Amino acid sequence: MSVPKLQIGGLNKSFGKGAKRVQALFDIDLSLADREFVSLVGTSGCGKSTLLSIVAGLMDFDSGTLLVDGEPVTGPGLDRGVVFQTYTLLPWLTAQQNVEFALKAAGYKGRERREIAREHIELVRLTRFANAYPNELSGGMKQRVAIARALSYRPKMLLMDEPFGALDALTRRQMQELLTRIWEEHRLTVLFVTHDVEEAVFLSDRVVVMGIAPGCIKRTFDVGVGRPRDEDSISSPQAVALQREVLRSIREESLKMEAA
Repeated sequence: MSVPKLQIGGLNKSFGKGAKRVQALFDIDLSLADREFVSLVGTSGCGKSTLLSIVAGLMDFDSGTLLVDGEPVTGPGLDRGVVFQTYTLLPWLTAQQNVEFALKAAGYKGRERREIAREHIELVRLTRFANAYPNELSGGMKQRVAIARALSYRPKMLLMDEPFGALDALTRRQMQELLTRIWEEHRLTVLFVTHDVEEAVFLSDRVVVMGIAPGCIKRTFDVGVGRPRDEDSISSPQAVALQREVLRSIREESLKMEAA
């Protein structure tokens, strides 16, 4: 049996000390296979972003195991590309230069760095805007640059935290389709955090619902809708029924909090 790309076992995370200590994540068990696309959904405050930050190596945890390709995660690494909702582009650099900046930090040199950056700007269909600065780009374009940057140093895994949450509905769908195309071509392992259930079903192989207070894995749904996906497949009876099941599971957690 092959080693999972990502393996989380018995992971716990708390904030604060003493009487003010709050358990954010409890006994998280989650594995992602190589080239699998998994989305985390759940009510606000359930710990989705905290878990993603821990996997990215940006936040520590109290106990448990966290392995990528069987090796412990001890901090940020080039094996994991990260894309947040905020674009985090350097405003004084062009789109191409923002990608090159990440490659320079990863140790790539001159000509190779420029060629890889150009390749990834083309990948996200921004060739005409390679020399534009962030303030000259739309929100969707900025997020394309962020994705190109995260992919440029060829990570084993892509971690995405509400990457399309600030975009309008049309741009959001375009970005979902772009991400699906990139994933199908490059077959990365993706862990994707979203509050949008339809988005999760459209993109994913599996949708994981997190419970709250403390955050935990409540239920996992296999999507089972064929690929490639389009508007017809995501509006099929199978996909719509799955969305309802996922929403019902999330609402149960919301009602639990209201009753507490």
